[in-house]
Amino acid sequence: MKDTIRECLLGTSKLYATMAAEMVDPIARGAELLVATLRGGGTIYVCGNGGSAADAQHIAGELVGRFLLERDALPCVALSTNTSILTCIGNDYSFDTVFERQVKALVRKGDLLWAISTSGNSVNVLKAAEEARRRGAKVLGMTGRTGGKLKALSDVLLAVPADATPSIQEGHLGILHILCRLVEVRMAAR
Repeated sequence: MKDTIRECLLGTSKLYATMAAEMVDPIARGAELLVATLRGGGTIYVCGNGGSAADAQHIAGELVGRFLLERDALPCVALSTNTSILTCIGNDYSFDTVFERQVKALVRKGDLLWAISTSGNSVNVLKAAEEARRRGAKVLGMTGRTGGKLKALSDVLLAVPADATPSIQEGHLGILHILCRLVEVRMAAR
């Protein structure tokens, strides 16, 4: 058991070292995109499935609440939280459209969709990204190594250099904390 624990911790440490070498510029571009959206009066909408849905809620909590600083609440909505909407759309249409339908109802030009998919190929996330772009919103994609199909739909892509879902999710957690910190500092300084 202790060997497994060490192996897991060292694996995450190696992943973060690789991310520090390869992802500083894309993460900075992601932060600039988020700040530009908020300063322009836009709202951030976040979507993902499973652990990525939990990340979407985490992001919304950090931005609407606070990360480290006392500051104004920032407009951010996780599209994975309203069970009545999710089950209604899933039942009446299909699970593939649970985020797309919400994007049609809520997202406007000047907003941003933060789309999270470890594979980059989650159909409902892709449909949401396509609809967001049709509406003139920006898309911040967060994926694993290849970016999948979400790569082509993203204004900025944050592709964690890993292939296994748990490792990708560990990378996503680090990135979302960095982005929330950067956004908070910039928005508190206005």
